[in-house]
Amino acid sequence: MNDAMHELSPDTFERDGYLIVRGLAGREDVGAMREAVLRALDPLQAPAEFEADVGYPGSPASRDAEGGSTPRRLLQAYSRGSIFRRWATAPELAATLRSVMRKERIEMSQCHHNCVMTKHPGFSSETAWHQDIRYWSFDAPELVSTWLALGPEREENGALRVIPGSHRAHLDRGRLDRHLFLRPELDENRKLIDTASLVELEAGDALFFHCRLFHAASKNRSGKVKLSAVFTYHARDNRPIPGTRSDRYPSIPI
Repeated sequence: MNDAMHELSPDTFERDGYLIVRGLAGREDVGAMREAVLRALDPLQAPAEFEADVGYPGSPASRDAEGGSTPRRLLQAYSRGSIFRRWATAPELAATLRSVMRKERIEMSQCHHNCVMTKHPGFSSETAWHQDIRYWSFDAPELVSTWLALGPEREENGALRVIPGSHRAHLDRGRLDRHLFLRPELDENRKLIDTASLVELEAGDALFFHCRLFHAASKNRSGKVKLSAVFTYHARDNRPIPGTRSDRYPSIPI
């Protein structure tokens, strides 16, 4: 790990719903993760989610269509090698999580995200404005994800955009579509989206963001695949609801 610089303080995480830590992962760790991911992509090592599976704008219509074999993310990253296990439980990572979550006993979910996002040029999709908590079932909607850039992240290659403070918003159900994405045609949503910020990262930079923070991403319009390691954490006393997808695998104490 490297000496890291916090772009925002824990207090502003509470206000804005996200925090950027520059240089949290060192060059050697980033390089080792990149090598592991590239080996897992060619030939593809399961489990993986494909762009054709999600049906988002720009994704192939099916796995049989052109580009249908394009992976969207490599699943179960924690189990893919020691470098990912070291990163997901690194002391520097844990210290920042404890600071922003204001909790000492924290666990990593093996159910969400626990993956490497692989945004390929050509057949990557656009992801509309959403909150990750829509997929998850815990006693409290208080989880934090870490997004580690394994290379530069810019608007051109589909860097994340976030809406600061949206984790504290309470929106009427009618402002969301049936898939729980923000409906951009509504004036009140348009005003909210107009406050969004682009999260530009360098290799080794880490974004910490709240599970209720609205975020989105565009297609990768560059000529290179964009790789990001993403893990999700919860306080030990915030338990997954039994029988749900969030309870499928045990969490890992860090």
